[in-house]
Amino acid sequence: MNLTEEKVQNYYKTLASIMAVIVGSFHLLYVSGVLVVSSMPLRVIHLMFMTSIAILVRLKTKHNTPLTLTLRGIGVLLSCAVGIYILTRWQAIIESGGVTTSIDTYFGIAIVALILVITWKSIGKVLSAIVTLFLLYPFVGPYMPGILENRAYSLNRTFSFLFASTQGIYGIPISVAASYIVIFCIYGAFLSKFGAGDFLFKFSSALTSKLTAATAKTSIIFSALVGMISGSAAGNVAIAGAISIPMMKKRGYSAVKAGAVQAVAATGGQIMPPVMGAAAFLMVELTGVPYSGIMKAAIIPALLYFLSIFFIVHFTSLKDRVDLKDESREVYVLSEVLKEGWYLALPIIALIYFLITGFSPFKAAYYSTIMLIVVYVIANIISEKKVTYNFVKDLISKILGSIEKGAYDTVPISIACAASGLIVGVITMTGIGAKLTNLIIAASNDVMLLAMIYTMIISIILGMGLPTTAVYLIVASVVAPALVKMGMPLLTAHLYVFFFGCISTITPPVALASYVSAGIADADINKVGWTAFKYGLISFILPYMFVYGPALLLQGSVVEVITSVLVSIVGVYVLSISIVGYFKSNINTVYRAILFVGGFLLVNQGYVTDIIGFILIGFVFYMLRKNKRMDVSTGE
Repeated sequence: MNLTEEKVQNYYKTLASIMAVIVGSFHLLYVSGVLVVSSMPLRVIHLMFMTSIAILVRLKTKHNTPLTLTLRGIGVLLSCAVGIYILTRWQAIIESGGVTTSIDTYFGIAIVALILVITWKSIGKVLSAIVTLFLLYPFVGPYMPGILENRAYSLNRTFSFLFASTQGIYGIPISVAASYIVIFCIYGAFLSKFGAGDFLFKFSSALTSKLTAATAKTSIIFSALVGMISGSAAGNVAIAGAISIPMMKKRGYSAVKAGAVQAVAATGGQIMPPVMGAAAFLMVELTGVPYSGIMKAAIIPALLYFLSIFFIVHFTSLKDRVDLKDESREVYVLSEVLKEGWYLALPIIALIYFLITGFSPFKAAYYSTIMLIVVYVIANIISEKKVTYNFVKDLISKILGSIEKGAYDTVPISIACAASGLIVGVITMTGIGAKLTNLIIAASNDVMLLAMIYTMIISIILGMGLPTTAVYLIVASVVAPALVKMGMPLLTAHLYVFFFGCISTITPPVALASYVSAGIADADINKVGWTAFKYGLISFILPYMFVYGPALLLQGSVVEVITSVLVSIVGVYVLSISIVGYFKSNINTVYRAILFVGGFLLVNQGYVTDIIGFILIGFVFYMLRKNKRMDVSTGE
């Protein structure tokens, strides 16, 4: 790269930073109420900036040649031109009842092509290929076999619908990105920049310091808390793994096991309230259930998820004789950690309070961000007894840096939402969604369990190449309606899809969270992937648990909920023993298999299955105790 090319690239980076600050500030002003913008302009402005930033700094290219740099510049101009055009046209289109012109079609083709290229070069080829297949359907519908046959749609009809309506590119997915996701990404960036990440790590370490497998358990709690900062499993791994993985390796864990524990723990950050993965905010729009209702339903399954990893690392530690209790180990003291950084916990507590009391998620995140800045300033005044010029300068730098980072973190999610919007648009326009729903019902022979298994497989396969947000949107649009039509409650169906979309990041052969974790651990990616899959095996059972045991979603009487939770905890405990193959001593394969069946029966809500499960588990523990006594007698 010569000097001129380097200058151009640096200029692009500077321009991207400026645009990130502008669009981040725009969204904060919108949420605050200072700026009043209707829904369509909000979506258009958001996508215009996101695509421009993606073109400037997010596209993956081997070499930055004069040609590629020129094409980037043209791409930014095209993105802005399309955005400005639809901003001047959308009201006229609405007032005319949706009448569009050939110019609308040309701009529609331009933005669709641009989104496909950006998706291909920044998100991945798989999502781009899936979107392309859906885009072809309106034109090849008449030639499709059987139930997939459909009437043909013209070029004008297809692209004007996708571009100029609120059911395509500027539909629900990008609306959620512009309303919810960007605010939470900015909130996470503020938490990170203002020291909350360091505080959460020390807090996690202080809680687990005296336990067996302390470092692994620190990683688990830290990952659950960091989920509030990062909205993706890979991002969670990058933040938490950079600290936790070296610490686990130092305590005796192999690189593979350290990477696997971190990958599974980080994946759980997406399903753990109060700040769940970005797809959870899409669920609000698609189901009509308030975010507080989704948090309430997800809390028990999320806690069971993390509890299962807790049990697994505990028994793994005992089995491998690593990271055992060490009273002499230098640790963080909880009282000292809270004394030093208690004020950083206040905004997080406030966020939870706001969400529970019915504030909209973006308002809750906004007020929590303001509180974080206020308590940070007050803590500094109390500590330093004054406000210096350097402190003010540093504060402004942190605020702008947080806004910039938050906007950057939103870019890949927004691009995935725009691409998914094209899929949803084609489904809406052609009605193929209803046909695919009927196809799934027919393939499962109207048997709910079969339909659930098909949904799981589809979610996992899509998750091998797509972000969780895109996986959820596609499956929620195509498959979830089939589950609902077969009798599954709407929220349960969407949570079922959401869970499998999340855990697809630890499912080989393509497991993104495991890949990132393996890179940090300097371990073989395939070994980390399969070990993470083993450690996360219970997470593949959890969605079936809450479908067949709705009490786990806090649906039912208090007695039913408490009974179901307690029995499920025992089931998860036993399943963890079965997976690791250790309980005070190594367990043979036959007993492990019996324990797995027994544990599985416990997590399936019902008195008969519970009784059978307890009998099987009791038998194994009796035999293990009996064999141990015989070993002792023989030794004597």
